[in-house]
Amino acid sequence: MNQPAILRKVFLTIVVSQNPRQLAFLALRSVHRGAFADVALDKTLRQATLTSLLDRRLLTELVYGSVRRQRTLDALIDQLAKKPAQQQPADLRAILHLGLYQLRYLNQIPASAAVNTTVDLAKQNGFSGLTGFVNGLLRQYIRLTEDSRESGIRSPESEEREAGGNAVDSAGEAAGNNVKQTVVSHTIDPLSFILYPSPADRLGVLHSYPDWMVKVWLEQLGLEATEQLCQWMNQPPHIDIRVNTLRASVETVEEAMQGAGIAVSRVAHLPAALRLPNASGSIQQLPGFAEGWWIVQDSSAQLVGYLLDPQPKEVVVDACAAPGGKTMHIAELMHDRGTVWACDRAASRLKKLQQNVDRLGLHSIQLCEGDSRNLPQFIGQGDRVLVDAPCSGLGTLHRHADARWRQTPETVQQLTQLQAELLEQAALWVKPDGILVYATCTLHPAENEAIVQGFLQRHTDWAIEPPQANSPPAAFATDEGWLKVWSHQHDMDGFFMARLKKR
Repeated sequence: MNQPAILRKVFLTIVVSQNPRQLAFLALRSVHRGAFADVALDKTLRQATLTSLLDRRLLTELVYGSVRRQRTLDALIDQLAKKPAQQQPADLRAILHLGLYQLRYLNQIPASAAVNTTVDLAKQNGFSGLTGFVNGLLRQYIRLTEDSRESGIRSPESEEREAGGNAVDSAGEAAGNNVKQTVVSHTIDPLSFILYPSPADRLGVLHSYPDWMVKVWLEQLGLEATEQLCQWMNQPPHIDIRVNTLRASVETVEEAMQGAGIAVSRVAHLPAALRLPNASGSIQQLPGFAEGWWIVQDSSAQLVGYLLDPQPKEVVVDACAAPGGKTMHIAELMHDRGTVWACDRAASRLKKLQQNVDRLGLHSIQLCEGDSRNLPQFIGQGDRVLVDAPCSGLGTLHRHADARWRQTPETVQQLTQLQAELLEQAALWVKPDGILVYATCTLHPAENEAIVQGFLQRHTDWAIEPPQANSPPAAFATDEGWLKVWSHQHDMDGFFMARLKKR
């Protein structure tokens, strides 16, 4: 490679590493090729040279938002282009997702900037011949949804006259992608043209979920509440922390945060929880992190420790401990006196757990690497046992942008078998008169109510023990005695948990 070519490559590398939209495209391409969204984004952020916090936030929003809203964005392409989204070249589809996401969901970005930067992405990534198609599709969306005279964009018709022809149609026809021309005199959502065969299909398209997932919620909640849940799960996640009361009081952490300009708030029913604003900055740089005053943990997950209600000097076994938030809460509730066994199959996850244990200054936690379906050393040893089971995560979809596309009815079925096996084995670990808590962060009855009911049918000497009336979990208890946290009702991750005891 000659020197000019080397210099051009270096220049392009620098430009790419400073362009949040190009970086978002590269991350999305990795996701569409099978990478997890958070892994792809983290890798991109590490390799980028973005110095602006706003650019880093834009990159994060574009990646997670485009993945989360994938079905809706595909439906828009289906309506605005003759060739459906699934038949578009994969990279072009990702570019269109980025453009449409900005126009539909990011009000702070001018429409002109969204269109122009997306056309530039097409040019930079091998679609120079289709810039007219990209340009036309995005402008068509704008014409349908807002008054283009107020958008800062010249009308496509005037640009086509200046160019001496119909750039949209000629570029589109070359690849079978010409934009459908729909003349309207008022604002309208392109998705309103769709004839939805069912409520599940309508909610799935409008809010971007697979039909089967929406049906699971419709059966439990009905139409109005399901739509509220769908909307909630598309919001940016809260950042909740749990104060380590062995090292600091809630008031101490609250004052330290407020002193740093961070307006934390209390969370109802959770005595050690504080909620941070989404724009709080790097977690590791916040007051009290290095001192072990607190750990990030969603409020609903904090309920699990209170439901288990461990006491000092007891032996507690956490069957699926990593990443360890609940394990450490258990140790704190025991005043770090007793033994908490943290079990997990993955040594790497246990290593991260140990790092947090050290930061919080806890000494009662012991690590055990292994599959909890085969740990006979714990039989009859636990005063209290926790099974925080691997699950489909339908209660945490707002935190995991691509989880809704990775889970299927088949993966749920596989998980229910694992969950039942874990609960069966963990029950053997419980001492006479001991307590067993089963918990998941999903909102699928096959992984929750059905698992507990099946266990109780097989073991008639066990029963559900509702939480004590004055305890934090009591506010979330159902008539059946278990707890179910609905995100749209309680403004926290969706969760299920049941406290079991031998009769």
